[in-house]
Amino acid sequence: MTRIISKTIAVNRWRALRWLMLLAAAAMATAAGAVTPQEAFRAENEVAMDKMMTAMVVKPSGDLDRDFAAMMIPHHQGAIDMALAELRYGSNEQLRRIAQEIIVEQQQEISAMQFALGKPLPPSVPSPTQVGISEPRAATPENQDHTQ
Repeated sequence: MTRIISKTIAVNRWRALRWLMLLAAAAMATAAGAVTPQEAFRAENEVAMDKMMTAMVVKPSGDLDRDFAAMMIPHHQGAIDMALAELRYGSNEQLRRIAQEIIVEQQQEISAMQFALGKPLPPSVPSPTQVGISEPRAATPENQDHTQ
């Protein structure tokens, strides 16, 4: 069992590192003009989807409610990550407003699920705006470990 846990931790660390490297590469390439906004958008969304799908793989705990939340929290975080990419690269004002709404609503639902499971609520963050939304949401223990 210890060997499995160690391997899982190593795999998750590698995936997190890979995600950070891809995100950094996309940001640097965009800043240098090496890729189009469409390419950067696609790369960020691919990373977000990979991260979400990996985090949604949850070993059943025997507690249906906990398992539901453990899968839904990363699903909602994936929606937030994709909405942030829309705000960074999108130009359609209606879709940008929808992306802002997605971020707010999904953060509220993540908080509600964590609260329902007895976890502390995450710190408040400002609502997204169309200006200044250049940084992805900071990694915190609350939005990284969804299986506890």
